[in-house]
Amino acid sequence: MNEPALLPKSQSTLADVARLAGVSVATASKALNDKPQVRAETRARVKAAAEQLSFLPNILAQSLHQQRTGTVGLITSDLEGRFSIPILLGAEDAFGAGAVSVFLCDARDDAIRERHHLRALLSRRVDGIIVVGSRPDPRQTLGRNIDVPVVYAYSPSLHENDYSVVVDNYGAGRMAIEHLLACGRTKIAHITGDPSYGATHERAAGARAALNENGLDFVSGHPLEGSWSESWGRGAAHMLLSQGHDIDGIFCGSDQIARGVLDTLREAGRRVPEDIAVIGFDNWEAFAANSRPQLTSIDMQLEKLGNLAARKLFSILDGETARGIEALPCKLVYRESTAAL
Repeated sequence: MNEPALLPKSQSTLADVARLAGVSVATASKALNDKPQVRAETRARVKAAAEQLSFLPNILAQSLHQQRTGTVGLITSDLEGRFSIPILLGAEDAFGAGAVSVFLCDARDDAIRERHHLRALLSRRVDGIIVVGSRPDPRQTLGRNIDVPVVYAYSPSLHENDYSVVVDNYGAGRMAIEHLLACGRTKIAHITGDPSYGATHERAAGARAALNENGLDFVSGHPLEGSWSESWGRGAAHMLLSQGHDIDGIFCGSDQIARGVLDTLREAGRRVPEDIAVIGFDNWEAFAANSRPQLTSIDMQLEKLGNLAARKLFSILDGETARGIEALPCKLVYRESTAAL
């Protein structure tokens, strides 16, 4: 018996997988979705056929049953924001080209405008809603009497029964310090931004925990808090140097702050990274890649966060129960501003 010719990935269908595996389409679907009704050997045969055909089912498209509209609402509070846009792009990638229609609404941090957008989306019978905050601080829930699933991204809901996906700021603070320690730095300062942000304190707490575990603390005894700006970075670095602190590493709460720190260190004749290693936060390419030297930074993986939010929304639509806050790990992007002593 001749096997069917392999089809390009874009043309392979579930029926092709079922035919190659010698099972029904229903059985193939159950096997690929790891349903318990399928025997292990049948599941293995179906998955082998899917791999042979390069068949990758569209998880989101699968969830669009006939009773759904194939539309999703995205409510953001900062459509022009540095952090909202990558999250929205990640969510859009997860929705897939043409698989889902997205209604994008900008609430502009206005509760009345947000409620108006919510009513408009519900009137269009969207299948679900993703809410993207403008800053990583808890926010009020849209409500528990909404007939469609709601996922909160970046800014977590205050309601314990809502599902939110956020950046792991505490883990990111630990990551930054652990990198500096790995580079042989032990006299470390932390210059960060606006203390009204919860993320400011979460990152500092993670950083301090990593230092304390190694018998260390910030050289100044506490984080230096100010604004998310280059000018604050310049001023804070000047203050540290003028106070005579012996420093060999600086963890900055943003790349903008780090750029200001680099300016002051260069003007003071301190070499980076030879004398003082500097690490930023956000991995904002416009700042990090164009700094002198290029800036090591913590990337919040915001596109991945948006992608996860979209996929979780459809998992909930498929019957998964989700509540609480899920923290997405950050990643270190290594560049020239940090190096081992």
